[in-house]
Amino acid sequence: MSVAVFAHRGASGTHPENTEAALVEALRLGVEGVELDVHLSLDGELVVIHDATVDRTSNGTGQVRHMRWAEIGPLDAGAWFDTQFIGQRFLRLGEALDILEGDVRLNVHIKAYEHDRAELATRCVRLLVDRGLLERAFVASDQQTLVLARRVNQHLTMCNLSVAPVENYVMRSHAVGCRVLQPGHAVTTPELVAAAHEKGMTVNPFYADTEAEMRRLISCGVDGILTNYPALLQDLLTRLPKEK
Repeated sequence: MSVAVFAHRGASGTHPENTEAALVEALRLGVEGVELDVHLSLDGELVVIHDATVDRTSNGTGQVRHMRWAEIGPLDAGAWFDTQFIGQRFLRLGEALDILEGDVRLNVHIKAYEHDRAELATRCVRLLVDRGLLERAFVASDQQTLVLARRVNQHLTMCNLSVAPVENYVMRSHAVGCRVLQPGHAVTTPELVAAAHEKGMTVNPFYADTEAEMRRLISCGVDGILTNYPALLQDLLTRLPKEK
């Protein structure tokens, strides 16, 4: 069975997450999929960033929701990681999609909150539709946001991130029309994967950065794995057939 390699926030173990450098490296490696995160700025820009603030991953401070793109765009989003990445900037979703051309799968994590859930979900889905990307993109978010996203487009592929309670995760995800699951790696078991497959859903756990955990997840029968070190997972996958 082949296992898809999803570069988590791009190749974020070796490059500053969610930046052009991380996305380009993921493409260079030839991964099957790339995961990225999207927040909404004060002036309605779709900002590719994981945190609700710019503090951890830039030389700036402030909540994305309270900042305009004119404030976010000029920040250095690479120097915090390593001096060789000085000058890397935050991206807007459209800019990230321009970089991620080809047939790589797009895992768009909508980081929605009560104040912007409807607008952010709508804007993200419409951009994917306008770009003609529904065949290779899916949105991942909490269950409440996914319900809103599905109203925007009935053909949207969705991934449920509301894992708890894990006992009815598969059932709940199937009920809202999800075709992809992204359980935490610690709760991923052969039984969960089998139940998801029975409902026609694929399973891509979040995440595995060690060979030992990658091997365990593969033994569970998963379809893909999110990792900050995609090259490590790729290397393992090339070695597995020879070990049998």
